[in-house]
Amino acid sequence: MTYRAKAMPETESSVERVVRAAAERGVAITPLVQASTTHTADDAAQAVGVDVSRIVKSLVFKVGGQPVLVLVSGVNQLDEAALAAASGGGRVQRATADEVRSATGFAIGGVAPFGTDLPVFMDRTLLEHDTVFAAAGRPDTIFEIGSKDLAQASAAVVWQLATPI
Repeated sequence: MTYRAKAMPETESSVERVVRAAAERGVAITPLVQASTTHTADDAAQAVGVDVSRIVKSLVFKVGGQPVLVLVSGVNQLDEAALAAASGGGRVQRATADEVRSATGFAIGGVAPFGTDLPVFMDRTLLEHDTVFAAAGRPDTIFEIGSKDLAQASAAVVWQLATPI
């Protein structure tokens, strides 16, 4: 199966798409536009004044040639062997910027945890926090969400996927 970004109305922005996708999943989010981009977890943490462990890195990898969305804490890195195990096996490789845009409709730094048809895998350490912050469709926009709500709204497979950096 080939995954592509969900079609959105021509007038719908990336942020509006994320807000709509959250609402369709029963979650209300409030996008927080930052003065500068939050391309990195450190940037995002500094922008909202929280520990970087509460920042969700939304990463696109390919498993067996198919894109998947992986959610890990800003203080961790993905364990590719764990992702392979969680997803049923297959070669794991990071998606290119063009592959990320094609699969999600979002640019790197703005990939939201929902609003795509990709399978989602979430590292269980994110559940150690009551709330976390994730990208809202653009590199300068994030939102706060309950970590359990994030797992449910993204229909994530929760697994031990990461190791500390």
